[in-house]
Amino acid sequence: MTCQFCYKNISEKRCFTSVLFLKRRSFQTCEDCLKQFEKIDEESCFSCYQKTTLEKCQDCLDWETKGNSVKHKSIYRYNQAMKTYFSVFKFQGDYLMAWQFAEEIKQTLKLYKDFTVVPIPLSKKRMATRRFNQVEALLEAAEISYERILEKKDIDSQTTKTKKERLSSEQVFKIKQDIKIPKKVLLVDDIYTTGQTIFLAKKALQDIGVKEIISFSLAR
Repeated sequence: MTCQFCYKNISEKRCFTSVLFLKRRSFQTCEDCLKQFEKIDEESCFSCYQKTTLEKCQDCLDWETKGNSVKHKSIYRYNQAMKTYFSVFKFQGDYLMAWQFAEEIKQTLKLYKDFTVVPIPLSKKRMATRRFNQVEALLEAAEISYERILEKKDIDSQTTKTKKERLSSEQVFKIKQDIKIPKKVLLVDDIYTTGQTIFLAKKALQDIGVKEIISFSLAR
């Protein structure tokens, strides 16, 4: 077998194999590549998991001054290995990458069984380009059910914007018609950066009466 990251040959005993794709195809990563992913440790913000020695990071303090409480959880740091992963997964369209962290996502999100899981959507334009929503792919690989409650307007890519530009973004989300309003929502995204995407989605949900909203992302 071949490692999906470095393309080196790996033996059956040294590979990481998660859920089979269509019960026939599997995802393999060698031990050397797996070690490059950095799990979030105790040196993190209590509210958003950003790397810091403080109990609460400046980003969360800034959000609180605007009246927004931060309740977010992530599993991995957004380091170079994770950037490479998302480059292949999102931008090169390798759908099988969704299975890389499926078991960890499944084990984390099973703690929120009383929440309705809502993935951050793609705009129609972005969906036409990528052909799949990477957040939904992560949830499906982890066998997590979800509800498509939000829709997203077509906007410029956030990856090209500065932090200041991201934080000043206007509302890009709206609620789908004829949906049942859940009491508790777990918003799921792939990466948490400034928090702006999460809070815009949160505001849209609050406006229709959702009482409790927390969030999760694979990377921070």
